[in-house]
Amino acid sequence: LRRKKEGPKPNELLKKEYDKMRGLPDSDQMQALDLVYWLPGDILLKADKMSMAHSLEVRVPFLDKDVFEVARRIPHSLKTKKYTTKYVLRKVADEYLPEQVAKKKKLGFPIPIRNWFKEEDWYQQIKTAFTGETAAKYFRTKRLVRLLEEHRSGREDNSRKIWTVYAFLVWHQVFFEA
Repeated sequence: LRRKKEGPKPNELLKKEYDKMRGLPDSDQMQALDLVYWLPGDILLKADKMSMAHSLEVRVPFLDKDVFEVARRIPHSLKTKKYTTKYVLRKVADEYLPEQVAKKKKLGFPIPIRNWFKEEDWYQQIKTAFTGETAAKYFRTKRLVRLLEEHRSGREDNSRKIWTVYAFLVWHQVFFEA
């Protein structure tokens, strides 16, 4: 940012929530926060929109109330073993599903922005935004361009930073400059 802004530090934003869960394993704390903050406004919203956009009927079976109630009572020691997450679920999958299904890696909704930002058209579009009037009002534009250049050359993966600033600039253009 061009000027330092005062505001809560990231670890302060959810302090009250973490204080309520003190003593629980880290993974249980993260799950609880995901249920309240990440699932409703992000991943479930994406699944809903993308499935409707493609005329798909999608269910999220692990969020079924009965399944959830059983899952939340599973002891932490059976949820993870060393570096294996979803331990019990994986054991059941190994027993009942074909290996190629049971061992398949989690995919989610990957969007290849780290690759897109290296392509000429995206690069130019973002560089134009990063050097524009609005960017100069809020950010140090030379630093933004340096982030973009480092990313394009492959020296750094700045895709999340670039996306965050670019999304802000587009949002600002749509809602304040149009």
